Amino acid sequence: MSWQTIHAPADATEPQPITVRVQSVPPRHTFPEHAHAWHQLAYAISGVLTATVEGRSFVISPEQALWLPAGVSHRVGSLMGAEFRSLWIATEAGAGLPGLSTVFAVSPLLRELIVEAAALEKVPDGDGYAGRVTALILDQLRRARALPGALPWPRAGSALLPLCEALYARPADHAGPAEWGRSLAMSERTLARRFDAELGTSLNSWRRRLRLFKAIELLGGGLDVTGTALELGYGSISAFIYAFRVEMGCSPQAYMRRAGAGIVGKGD
Repeated sequence: MSWQTIHAPADATEPQPITVRVQSVPPRHTFPEHAHAWHQLAYAISGVLTATVEGRSFVISPEQALWLPAGVSHRVGSLMGAEFRSLWIATEAGAGLPGLSTVFAVSPLLRELIVEAAALEKVPDGDGYAGRVTALILDQLRRARALPGALPWPRAGSALLPLCEALYARPADHAGPAEWGRSLAMSERTLARRFDAELGTSLNSWRRRLRLFKAIELLGGGLDVTGTALELGYGSISAFIYAFRVEMGCSPQAYMRRAGAGIVGKGD
């Protein structure tokens, strides 16, 4: 199934100092590659975004946002559909924020501020409340924790794209490299080389990272630990909890408690 193009508004003007664009992105829809004269924060309050920027492609969960400095060429879309909240930020308002594209952790407070700013977008700011929300968003962005990386994703046209899309849709799939190599008409060795060259990791390592990514997405969406473990194809609840703890340094329950408090981190 091919991807469809979403066209950005032709009458876009520079934000003063922030413009929040609210848009539902249907499954397999993407904005064409483009750049802005202002900064952008690409975020989805639900669903998952796919992004290509500076030669890298990855997916972004609702606990993450992509910071795009002015002038950086990028493409953003969604494989499964997402509720997109794009913040356009004037260049002078972005002082103190990174000069390179960065994936940020989104705290519960920052998420609610973005939702509130979207609701106020067309409302006259008679008492300065919208301005105070804007100032808090900028403060939160300056305090946001940069993440070491998101889940790497193949670029459009890559032979690996059908495999990664299938595993994202069906994370419980247990087919191994040999089986996937046959389905893609390449040897297991060639498949391994392609993964290492394009995504910087092995298929098995990427799959583990995908399951962690999906676990965070499912838990954040309200699915319980048992349901998440089954959805991801783990043989037992304890196996899922162990794998999550190895990767994140805490149990799924502890992670979600910290996420709710805005203090996600290791060590529980």
